[in-house]
Amino acid sequence: MFHPCHHALATPDKPAYIMARTGESVTYRQLEERSNQGAHLFRSLGLKRGDSIALMMDNNARYFEICFAAQRSGLFFTAMSSRLSTQEAEYILADCGAKVLIVSASLAAQAAELLDKNPQVRTRYSVNSAVNGELPGHTPWEAARDAQPATRIPDESAGRDMLYSSGTTGRPKGVKTELLDEAIDATSTLMLVAKKLYGLASDSIYLSPAPLYHAAPLRFNMTVMRFGGTSVIMEHFDAEEALRLIERYGITHSQWVPTMFVRMLKLPPEVRARYRHDTLRVAIHAAAPCPVQVKEGMIDWWGPVLYEYYAGTEGNGFVACSSEAWLAHRGTVGTALVGEVRILDDDGKVLPVGETGTIYFANGPAFEYHNDPAKTASSKSAQGWTTLGDVGYLDAEGFLYLTDRKHYMIISGGVNIYPQEVENLLVTHPKVIDVAVIGVPNEEFGEEVKAVVQPVDMHAAGAALAEELIAYCRANLSHVKCPKSVDFEAELPRHPTGKLYKRLLRDRYWKAKTA
Repeated sequence: MFHPCHHALATPDKPAYIMARTGESVTYRQLEERSNQGAHLFRSLGLKRGDSIALMMDNNARYFEICFAAQRSGLFFTAMSSRLSTQEAEYILADCGAKVLIVSASLAAQAAELLDKNPQVRTRYSVNSAVNGELPGHTPWEAARDAQPATRIPDESAGRDMLYSSGTTGRPKGVKTELLDEAIDATSTLMLVAKKLYGLASDSIYLSPAPLYHAAPLRFNMTVMRFGGTSVIMEHFDAEEALRLIERYGITHSQWVPTMFVRMLKLPPEVRARYRHDTLRVAIHAAAPCPVQVKEGMIDWWGPVLYEYYAGTEGNGFVACSSEAWLAHRGTVGTALVGEVRILDDDGKVLPVGETGTIYFANGPAFEYHNDPAKTASSKSAQGWTTLGDVGYLDAEGFLYLTDRKHYMIISGGVNIYPQEVENLLVTHPKVIDVAVIGVPNEEFGEEVKAVVQPVDMHAAGAALAEELIAYCRANLSHVKCPKSVDFEAELPRHPTGKLYKRLLRDRYWKAKTA
């Protein structure tokens, strides 16, 4: 009974999801009928089990009807970021082999740039054309869908997502897992984990503040609907609006990234006190390490409802932590529930407790990077264990602590410096809203530490604030770790899912050196 098709019979008028800004509600009956129509439409185009479609959309009310249409048709569906460059989008479309592309009509410029690309894309649709206008070369999705019957297709089979990394350290990487020979309502690993850890059930009301093209929001929202709960989808994150929605809808479950916590914590006290949050049972967070002081602030405010996990789109392991466990092991991301954590040095040797190295998962699910056997091979140790490229260590009780991504390590005068520690400190400064710490060229030491800061007030940016922030670091950290200089930006190149495009920042400084 774990699929919208069952809930459409049992609770047809219950909202499957609600769009936060517009208030548009899609019931389980509507979701079932529209996803059936979408499945018939895909079959009418000649799409068969194992074929691929792609979506490049903002958060809108058509998202999940399309995903469930693909899921019940045995298709791979690739949700693409609406912020991709034309070259990135063109690469992903070619790599995943999409035969159909569905875009938001609001993304007219991006759609136009892709119109003559990727000849394997045989059909292009646009959603919400009635509001944003029809796109040349695209058929309005709603009209094509409504011409199809609302009955179930006779050859249903379970499809699945095929998602790409956000490309924070290079070209996006596709993660493909073969289709299983199972029914569309078969129980998934995520469903079992979500029920056991977070108590997701048919009475859950889930707030989703992040873009739906990212793995966690897409998969968790679809899981909520498979349980028969209700999702509240924010079109865009806003700190105060999120608090208002928690109170208005009686949110029981939610999912966040640490930058969202920072923005909510830095709201004026009277704004934070304005909204109730007593219905909130679970606030899940992941995607980036959460500074200790930020998490302490959230637990003090919301209570012990924070649940952290560490995992990746690759699905090769899953580490989780409750508030209670975190308070006993501050800074941890938890213990492994899927796979077994191993810490290896650069020579592939297993490191003892407390020593920092690359994090691998042993005995976890297998995965491959689509069309990239070299990248797949580079993610494996000699023992066959797999890594996401993160660095950390284990304590004596098996709790994992993240240090940073290996790509981001700064080597200054032969000393290894992990920027995350400096970032976690600086983001707690009252005049800082966001920060990135990177290594920049230094003739004597090879690299030196630089902080790129997004201040709360851009008018305050300047030499005096830079000196204040450097002094703040030197008062709390070893001087070798502290930034030698601070630059200011009105906004950092951070993905809406919380990931920071450090590569873009680093490239500015290193390309200037070689120019």
